[in-house]
Amino acid sequence: MSRTSRYRACPLCEAICGLDLQYEEGRLTAIRGDEADPFSHGHICPKGNAILDLETDPDRLRQPMRRIGDQWQAIGWDEAFELAGRRLAQIQQAHGPASVATYLGNPNVHHFGHIAYLPALLKALRSPNSYSASSVDQWPHQLVAAQMFGHQFLMPIPDVDRTDYFLMLGANPVASNGSLMTAPGIAKRLKALTARGKLVVIDPRRTDTAEIASEHHFIRPGSDAWFLVALLQEMLAQTAPRVDAYGDKLAGLDEALAAIRAVDTQAVEQRTGIARADIARIARDFLAAQRAVAYGRMGLSTQAHGSLCQWLLQLVNLISGNLDREGGALPNDAAIPVTGPGTSPGQRDRWRSRVRGLPEFAGELPVAVLAEEMLTPGEGQVRALLTCAGNPVLSTPNGRELARAIAGLEFYVAIDVYINETTRHADLILPPASPLTQHHYDLIFNSFAVRRVARLSVPVREREENERGDWEIVDGLGTAYAAASGKPWRSLPPPRAMIAAGLARGDSGLSIEDLENAPHGLDLGPLRPTLLTRLETASGCIECAPALFLQALAEFGAEQATSAQTNTLQLIGRRDIRSNNSWMHNAPRLVKGKARHQLFIHPDDARERRLDDGARVRVRSRIGEVVTEIEVNADMMPGVVCLPHGFGHRAADSRLQRASQLAGESYNDLSDPEALDGPSGNAALNGLPVWVEALA
Repeated sequence: MSRTSRYRACPLCEAICGLDLQYEEGRLTAIRGDEADPFSHGHICPKGNAILDLETDPDRLRQPMRRIGDQWQAIGWDEAFELAGRRLAQIQQAHGPASVATYLGNPNVHHFGHIAYLPALLKALRSPNSYSASSVDQWPHQLVAAQMFGHQFLMPIPDVDRTDYFLMLGANPVASNGSLMTAPGIAKRLKALTARGKLVVIDPRRTDTAEIASEHHFIRPGSDAWFLVALLQEMLAQTAPRVDAYGDKLAGLDEALAAIRAVDTQAVEQRTGIARADIARIARDFLAAQRAVAYGRMGLSTQAHGSLCQWLLQLVNLISGNLDREGGALPNDAAIPVTGPGTSPGQRDRWRSRVRGLPEFAGELPVAVLAEEMLTPGEGQVRALLTCAGNPVLSTPNGRELARAIAGLEFYVAIDVYINETTRHADLILPPASPLTQHHYDLIFNSFAVRRVARLSVPVREREENERGDWEIVDGLGTAYAAASGKPWRSLPPPRAMIAAGLARGDSGLSIEDLENAPHGLDLGPLRPTLLTRLETASGCIECAPALFLQALAEFGAEQATSAQTNTLQLIGRRDIRSNNSWMHNAPRLVKGKARHQLFIHPDDARERRLDDGARVRVRSRIGEVVTEIEVNADMMPGVVCLPHGFGHRAADSRLQRASQLAGESYNDLSDPEALDGPSGNAALNGLPVWVEALA
């Protein structure tokens, strides 16, 4: 029997682990970690193996499908492109550019054929109603980078392999494989850190990462900014800012520190649950470490003070002398640059949403306003939708209301491989071919990696005659739309040529041939200080005191401590390595084993409500309710409950056979579209007040 191995990066995960795909007689039979990959060193998580399921999933669409009433009919690609282009153009001609909205989901960033080609289509549509999963995820990170350093993707990355002290807030990289911190095998990296130094985790739940940490502190959801202000105050009381290395590249530092000193943090223990003495000790240990870094992720980004927290974190790294320093936080100077000329720096407030008047950021509006823009009549009302690799009914606030809004649209076209909770409402679905049939380069994840690496993934099999790559679908839509609207359209070259051009823009000296000759990828070395030479602010300096964050700090400092509403708990989300996203729930390898859908609740909170482990409960928020089972779990902070993201696959006309049988409710049937981080507009999904009560 003929056996061969082919190598490429995993297309399902931020860790971009190298995969060894094993074929027998031309059939994919096994997937292992690539031992020769210089970055992942053979590490593979369950998602990598699940590619076997996704490749053979009988529910996966393999040709365009048109909905006629309640029935789906296969149609040809040319007919599908003509229909989509014509209907989008007609609706815009009748109702204006804003009448067509776009939504890009999380998987877009995993595929070069999406992320490199979609901007041209969005530019052709010229709609102010552009949305993505970024505004339920990472906008505070991007906004802070744009305001302080001049570019939304000039993000300092924790140098986890060389730091001695890692202060981590609201992050669980052992489950997420790193996020805005590409780090395959992160558990091993963190264990190596705790052997030589210290990992301190601040989180309302004792997570998988907290289990291996040197120290863990519970914190009340949404109070991280109080902790960080108090931490900065303690640092400033112990030492002068260590900023000599930045020379004349700092602007507004004194103003920022004066504003921080002015905040009254006497009640910090009451607000956070962390003793002032512990905060002072953490400050002292952080300053004493030879190399230290502070980092926060989803728990910080998806809360009411997300941008404020990310700004304060950058100041912690800055005044301790650990920003742009080996072992601290440094931006990755990737082989294909995502900053600099020709890229989007992350401008803000060039237009606002029609109904609520929220500002755009980086060309997009907060997805929390999408439903109201569809449901509110008047000039500029959204009447048509294009989604690409997204399931916003499950992944954005008040999913039930959004489903109702989408169902009432005049036309909806989806680029997707599944009929799911969102795309079931589409008039037309265009399914891309397997990523294993296409050239790929991890444009974003290489830029956020904890080492400088580069790897080209080449096709491991030919596409079938009726299959179309991601980039070919985008080009087909753009061509048809341009023909129907009379607008210009220029087709972009295939991915291999685009990747080669991207490498030529960088200064790595690598060519496409170099990457083709290195099937396991290339290690270009550790992170290195480049931030001060790459700043894109108008002043050419690190802007330490952006007015946006000073205002947010002033409003935050004036907040009065409020008592919880009667009998409420605070809801937070969680991720599991097998179910990070809703689109993973149709793969047998990822849903096997124990159930992961339960609401975690502390024993004291369960006892107070007379709830036993496994009891079915009603969970209510301001906007909705769900019924689920509880797991009494001492890893929770008292007063906090925890529900996973991405569940709730029970739509009657969904075609996800395995996912539809999976227990669990959608977190976003509870999340509130009016709960936002003020500066960025990111959804505040964490810290949501809820009532938990036994079913009668």
